Amino acid sequence: MGFSLTGTHVIFFIASIIVAGMVSGIFIAVTLNITGSLSEKGGRVQEQLDTEFSIINDPEHIKKQGDSYLFYIKNVGGKKLDTTNQTFQVFLDGEIISVTNYSFADNSLPVSGVTTLYVKTTLETGDYTLRVVGPLAIDDKFIFTIT
Repeated sequence: MGFSLTGTHVIFFIASIIVAGMVSGIFIAVTLNITGSLSEKGGRVQEQLDTEFSIINDPEHIKKQGDSYLFYIKNVGGKKLDTTNQTFQVFLDGEIISVTNYSFADNSLPVSGVTTLYVKTTLETGDYTLRVVGPLAIDDKFIFTIT
């Protein structure tokens, strides 16, 4: 007595259920992986949005106090920023300014608050680009003129 057509169908049915189960397991694993990645990326984007600042000077009139130029930094993000030489780096025309040549008026900057950045340097008449890089590599570029 041979294997009947019904037996063959049962074997194919069981095999197809096993394959379908494996495929759905893979889809579930991939979906969970993507969900986790999107959640993590969303958290990083939220943190970057909360860590936002802007240089708000008048580019035609840069104030000077002693041997330092004054730049005003406003916290436009959603959380307090620590304003130290360890959390911020300053570049002038692409050249990094030594940490001994810049400082902040305040140690922290509350949401919507403004602080003064003192940059000790000598500038001739002309156009310059100031770039301030803060936490999470968030930066702002400011083009100004010394007359």
